[in-house]
Amino acid sequence: MPALATNDPNMPMTDQPTTERKDDRLWGGRFEREPDKAFDAFQRSFSFDRRLLPYELEVDRAWAKALQKIGILSEVEVRDTLAALQLIGDELNADQTFLQGSTAEDVHHFVESALVHELGALGWKLHTGRSRNELIATDFRLFVMDAVASLQRQLTEFLTAILEQAKTNFGVPMAGMTHMQHAQPILLSHFLLAHAEAFSRDVTRLQHAAESADACPMGSGALAGNSFSIDRDAVARDLGFSRITANSLDAVGDRDFALAYLFALTGIATHLSRLAEDFVIFASQEFGYVILPDEYSTGSSLMPQKKNPDAWELIRGKTGRVTGALLGLLTTLKGLPTGYQRDLQEDKEGLFAAHDQVAAMLAIATGAVTATKFNADRLRAAASNPILFATDAADYLVHKGLPFRQAHDLIGKVLREAERQSKPWTQLSLEDVKKISPLFEQDFLAAPSVESSVAIKSVPGGTAPEQVRSAIAELQKRIVTLNAALNSKPNPKSGEKP
Repeated sequence: MPALATNDPNMPMTDQPTTERKDDRLWGGRFEREPDKAFDAFQRSFSFDRRLLPYELEVDRAWAKALQKIGILSEVEVRDTLAALQLIGDELNADQTFLQGSTAEDVHHFVESALVHELGALGWKLHTGRSRNELIATDFRLFVMDAVASLQRQLTEFLTAILEQAKTNFGVPMAGMTHMQHAQPILLSHFLLAHAEAFSRDVTRLQHAAESADACPMGSGALAGNSFSIDRDAVARDLGFSRITANSLDAVGDRDFALAYLFALTGIATHLSRLAEDFVIFASQEFGYVILPDEYSTGSSLMPQKKNPDAWELIRGKTGRVTGALLGLLTTLKGLPTGYQRDLQEDKEGLFAAHDQVAAMLAIATGAVTATKFNADRLRAAASNPILFATDAADYLVHKGLPFRQAHDLIGKVLREAERQSKPWTQLSLEDVKKISPLFEQDFLAAPSVESSVAIKSVPGGTAPEQVRSAIAELQKRIVTLNAALNSKPNPKSGEKP
């Protein structure tokens, strides 16, 4: 990294520390012997926590300003420190490969070593009054807050893809199912909007994770707090936090915000997996409800006719990784004493991987949903099976004053008679049904339609066209509101992977 110049003749960059150091470790003064090489490699975290470098630089800038306020750093020292931090950031933005040859122990060691390279002994002053325990907690919280915004943007795009399919296919009926058995007719748009509701809840869970992370630990020290009367609120404001953590001991050991984010990621992955399962089934020849897009399908190396729903199957499969990351962190935290423990180094790799997996899953799912075509004729044919109108038939008797349980029983007998005669129940004779109950009239056998069955479910949240149309408008409004909120925020750094 090129050396920085300084305009202050009283603070040359070549100043050396008054005490000679054997190496540039952040903790080596108390040790006589070097760490075992295998252990040293084992305990290093820079290979993955370097991803937090943009946030480490943000924290360092805020801390330099805070140290100036209490007289630890002069105005010139702060200026030179900020310039050096900017240089590191510019180098990172220009070419992230320069990180690969670093021998730094962790992201904090990397930045301090780089500062010392640029500033001499001044580079060591920035660590005054602070601990890596609070630094990593702060960096990690900033990452989670940023990651939430990034995934909310992706979820908004995905919800838009679902919305567009619901609008395009409005009015197409399908056989709604319970227990994987055809149950009642619904609109395809209603089915799609059911998935949209689940993903809308994921947006809320993401927001909860961001709120959980939105507390600044800086000033907590290693566990007991800060000895230099640092203005914690000012540091928090500089970093974009809305508040400070309430207890220094809790702050350095708390990873509830990471659990909240992993839980939100697990929810997204689980909902993607459920949608994937639906599409895999619907793409089968037995259903034939969807036409798989070439762009998101693969073939067989042996069977020329195959078109496989690999995009959906991989999304379904990768969900296990995300769930595993949540369970892994829960297991790590379960037996930890109060305060910071080195076990907490294990919190990041799983969360980073889960974040990346869900981001990739959402990108593929958005493309696949957008490109999928629905087989409207096949969907309508399945929805038109008279057996799906059995509940409507029971309601017919309820309207004649019969208690529902008795109506349910009588319609069961009608269906059994139809099975005995090997015909749809709507083709039974009036005499056939009159033998079951005198309440049946000729209008009972008048061929019920998908349209009438769907239209009667007109309560809010139901599948009637006017209710589905309202739900589409509500989802559209929700997406507009979410986009407006996201557009007011800076672009997240969480997608950057040094």
